[in-house]
Amino acid sequence: MEFPTSIGTSDATSIRLLGHDLANEMIGIVGFGELALWLATQQRPTQQQVRVFEAVLVSLADHGFTPTAIAARLTLYSAPDAIQGAMAAGLLGGGSRFLGVTEDTGRFLAGVLATVKGPLPETDEQWDELALRAVAEQKAAGRFVPGLGHPVHKQVDPRTAVIIELADKEGLRGPHLRLFEAIGRVHSKVLGRTLPLNGAGVGGAALADIGLSPELLRGVALLARAAGLLGHIAEELQHPIAPDIYATIDRNAVYQPTISNDNTEQH
Repeated sequence: MEFPTSIGTSDATSIRLLGHDLANEMIGIVGFGELALWLATQQRPTQQQVRVFEAVLVSLADHGFTPTAIAARLTLYSAPDAIQGAMAAGLLGGGSRFLGVTEDTGRFLAGVLATVKGPLPETDEQWDELALRAVAEQKAAGRFVPGLGHPVHKQVDPRTAVIIELADKEGLRGPHLRLFEAIGRVHSKVLGRTLPLNGAGVGGAALADIGLSPELLRGVALLARAAGLLGHIAEELQHPIAPDIYATIDRNAVYQPTISNDNTEQH
């Protein structure tokens, strides 16, 4: 039996990764960001693509005491003998509210672009027209526009402009970013309020523009957050806060009987 793979193989004396000798052609030569992008796309990336990719990784690595970080710290407190459990607990929290926005935005933008018949827009006015239609359709369907708004950065997400500027500098400000920027310009006309383009969303757009498929974007966000979680775990080992989190909630828990729909108490 044979199981074909383009990733890697090994034998008693060598390891092959992506068709190269790992020990002699990659270690100390290929950076981790380049390798991760190479593995995800199965094509060796350009240095411009690597710079954008690593910028997005840095932008998503940590955002303070988010639920994912708290979950990792509490799991470490519960099972200090299994650091993999703490890492996994944090990564499992990557969903529609945290980290998953990177994938959701990339999928949304790709879906809108796929509806364009003929050449893509060229001017800002043409992009704005496409963005208006996309936002209006989302609103009519009762769906949120992914990548809009942030629970902390109510006015401006400081990551957004930096990533767009870097992508532009590297010649990689493509259709996903152009459409996302247009959404930022026009969404208030449809939604009646102005929301910032968030960093997770612009990260998804930038990753899509360098060739990553939407199905992989959450994986990239999780790769980035793994570094942040490792930092939280390292800090927790030195200066633990999980015992206080647990004690604060546990000591302030108050029993309250549930009320059913027929207003009868359930005990």
